[in-house]
Amino acid sequence: MRPSAAVSALLFFVCFVSGVAGALALHLLDASPVLAVAAVLSGAVIGALLAASVKVVAQWERMLVLRLGKFVAVAEPGLRVLIPIIDTAMFVEMRVQTVPIAQQQAITKDNVPVVVNGVIFFKVVNAESAALKVQDYRAAIWRLAQATLRDVAGRLSLDELLSHQERLEHEIAQNVEAQAHAWGLEVDGIKLEDISVPEELKKMMSRQASSEREKRATIIKADGDRQAAAALAEAAATMAASPGAMQLRTLQTIDGLGPSASNTVVLALPMDVIDAMRAFTDRGKI
Repeated sequence: MRPSAAVSALLFFVCFVSGVAGALALHLLDASPVLAVAAVLSGAVIGALLAASVKVVAQWERMLVLRLGKFVAVAEPGLRVLIPIIDTAMFVEMRVQTVPIAQQQAITKDNVPVVVNGVIFFKVVNAESAALKVQDYRAAIWRLAQATLRDVAGRLSLDELLSHQERLEHEIAQNVEAQAHAWGLEVDGIKLEDISVPEELKKMMSRQASSEREKRATIIKADGDRQAAAALAEAAATMAASPGAMQLRTLQTIDGLGPSASNTVVLALPMDVIDAMRAFTDRGKI
């Protein structure tokens, strides 16, 4: 129940009870029954007029006063008194309101069908324009947001639509506010909740993403092999420049095998060394 409704009901009740009390007083004074009935009716009529004239405007709304159909003023929050029968009140919500944008089918720039839905946040900044310049500002901004969403989505490709969602939201909000400003409305923002594409296209996009991941993995592995080969070549050049480096590396490798007896160490010797040792042994026998 609105605050003004409660006040109006209270005023009507007080006036009606006053009329009934007056009728009882007249009855006790042996007055005419017509006077008693007139007292009750007078209390009811006065109560109805007071109830229709007193309005309470809440903090989050504004009241437009129309006198004989002509706009007079915008009433601020508080208790306001109207002229019965002559004045008419219209209340306008000033808080931020949300209107869902139903699913809209659109064709992107690259001829891909998509389904987009979202929500628009707006508020009334000019109560007079919102009430007098448009029949239903909520329905108007809802239809405007739907049409703008389809238009903007049709100017973008599917990749742009999926990867630049904030840009799409900002562009839709700007286009909607440009028109809604004349209605006394201000757009706080538009958020897209879902962008749906056909199932067959989803499968193709999934395969494409998988191929891209495999491509990146292959490139990374090849780059790692290249870096490892370069490091090995640099290490080989360093050891070749130092006569004892290879021997130290060999001893280090043997030491790293551990003291376990189960490890078998195989040392490979070049054939030139074996031939030289054999020739030296044969010369000793002679």
